[in-house]
Amino acid sequence: MSGIVRGISEDMHRQIIQAVFDEDTMSSTSVGMSDLSDEILLCILRHVPVCDLMKNVANVCHKLHTLCHDKTLLTNVSLSEEYQADDVLVRYILKQLANHMQSLSLNGCYWLSGSTMELLARCRGVTHLDLSSEAVDSLSRLSELRQTLLTPSYGVVPCCAQLRKLMLQFDISDVTREGIGVCCQLMMGQSSVPHYQQLEEFTARLAPGEVNQTLLLLYLAVFSVHVPKRLRVFLVSIPGPNPAHWPAAPSLAQSLGQGGDLEALQLPRSWLDSFSLKRALEGNSPKHLSFSRCPALWTQVFQSLLEGGVRDAKQLTSLNLSGINKVLYSECRSVEDQLVPETMSRLAAGCSNIRQLNLMHTHYHHESSPGQGGETHLCASLAKLTHLRSLTLPACALSDGLNTHQVSINNTPSPLFLGLKKNPRVGLQNYKPDLESSLSEDSTSGLSLLLAGCPFLETLEVIGPGFVSALPRLEPCTRASVEPRGMCEWARGVGDAHLAALEALPRLRRLSLAGLPGVLKGTGLVQLTQQCRDLRVLSLANMGSLKTMNYSPALLDSLKQCTQLQELRLEQPYLNANESFFEALSCCSLLQRLCLISRSGTFDPLAVENFMERCRHVIMCHMFMGGTLVACRTLQKVLLNRFSVERSALSVVIYPLQHEDLTLVIRDIPLTLLDRITLFQSHVAQPPHLSPL
Repeated sequence: MSGIVRGISEDMHRQIIQAVFDEDTMSSTSVGMSDLSDEILLCILRHVPVCDLMKNVANVCHKLHTLCHDKTLLTNVSLSEEYQADDVLVRYILKQLANHMQSLSLNGCYWLSGSTMELLARCRGVTHLDLSSEAVDSLSRLSELRQTLLTPSYGVVPCCAQLRKLMLQFDISDVTREGIGVCCQLMMGQSSVPHYQQLEEFTARLAPGEVNQTLLLLYLAVFSVHVPKRLRVFLVSIPGPNPAHWPAAPSLAQSLGQGGDLEALQLPRSWLDSFSLKRALEGNSPKHLSFSRCPALWTQVFQSLLEGGVRDAKQLTSLNLSGINKVLYSECRSVEDQLVPETMSRLAAGCSNIRQLNLMHTHYHHESSPGQGGETHLCASLAKLTHLRSLTLPACALSDGLNTHQVSINNTPSPLFLGLKKNPRVGLQNYKPDLESSLSEDSTSGLSLLLAGCPFLETLEVIGPGFVSALPRLEPCTRASVEPRGMCEWARGVGDAHLAALEALPRLRRLSLAGLPGVLKGTGLVQLTQQCRDLRVLSLANMGSLKTMNYSPALLDSLKQCTQLQELRLEQPYLNANESFFEALSCCSLLQRLCLISRSGTFDPLAVENFMERCRHVIMCHMFMGGTLVACRTLQKVLLNRFSVERSALSVVIYPLQHEDLTLVIRDIPLTLLDRITLFQSHVAQPPHLSPL
């Protein structure tokens, strides 16, 4: 045994001597970590906490900085029990790794603030999120939650047993970028299913796609068994002409009617029939109602509101009747499918406190029967809504009928000869801002009545029939019920004189004008902006001719006067976003969001860059124009590299409108950012926290 011990001792002695010798050799040759291979360094860095990795190691040298951002280190990130990671550091890490992480653990991070947790929305690639331990304890006490779903899951909802207010946004694509279909199968264990025992408000907004609808029905599965007793707000917005049917909708309507506390209701068209709607409204005094694209409910809606179907109709402050006509547009549309002064007069008398009213995608064709007070024009009936602050109208509602423009209509050439018509000269036409419109003064008499009765309007939207945005994101749900452009003769009569009349709204802050072929030179727009100095949001789309942009000079003069403008959306097939355009736009020094959409439009990259330099408040620049993909990507990269450091919230998307991948590009933009101004849609008469698609 002593011999064995002696041998081991001698062997250890030799190893020690060799180790000392190796140390002297390494010292003499100055071998350091930088001399190790990338593979070895990556193995070492895997054992370094991510906080130290990003804050310290990455700043040592260029090589370590590159390795610290290797995707193999950043795919699975754990901040569990990183007690030195305060809110500032975690925010920095989430911003740096937003596009790399697939799995994130915040288990035990009980000290992080709610504002830090909100940054998780930027981590669009995260498919596994761990918020257990103390985070779950915090969630169990949560009473209000807004959750955006980018992958099929229940999220944190099952952990929130005390929820009173739940706002869901489903933004999941049916296919991945690689073309792989997205599966909507979820684990249905008892512990993972939401129960909503204390729920009072439920809102859900969906982007287009079957996966979103399937997931919504899974969230609503509990309502088939039990409807929360305190539920008073139920808002669901599903795009598309044929939303998925929910068999439990009638029982929900019955429960809402029995409670007597209903405040807001919006359901897809396939979820309710007239009888169910009647049961839901009777005995209640709702404040917000939306029946967008629900033609089958046309008769019942007015019966409930005007014939005692609700407890107190004067409590109603927001009403959305967009697209509630029984049938699609046709030359043979019956009178009962149109808006009539008599109905609107009764609505104004019974629901006198309405502040927001949406009548988009409806028609008013001047039927002759007068209203309750003898009104013969729809605008005269609407003028009785003296508390009105937000209004969306079809363009034909502003017209005074066909007689005024009979001569121009008769002189309109046959469609057979339109192809032989000489194209107008390309370029900017000279115009005089004080030039009187060709329309007679009495052509705006109906509109004048509305403006006199509702002088405190802050939001006005006038949408012509046949308008649909060129952006592809919502094509399936918007194009299904759009009538041909120009088919409504009444709408074609709305032009510059009507825009000029809007100067009578000194408190106007939001203005949307779309699909108005009667606007020729834009002189009315100049007159409007001269008086409406507090205009904050301006959206113009497909004004005048679609073959050329005749109102360009007037637009530039108008922009120079919009010193308070914060958001601008401009959509026109032939938009020339040149140096003159951006120079005029630079006068809008408070501008924050800009969206330009032009299928055959052009832009000056240097002018865009100079504009961004001058208007330092701009945090969103979306341009979908003509031009090559290389030119668009180059400009986008230049703007992001130059301005993203000083503007952390900057969103720049520049892409050819006709490129085949545009749908994928738009799909990757968060819906909360898109619907601010990029997507053309009405926000008038929408219940709280919900806008339609």
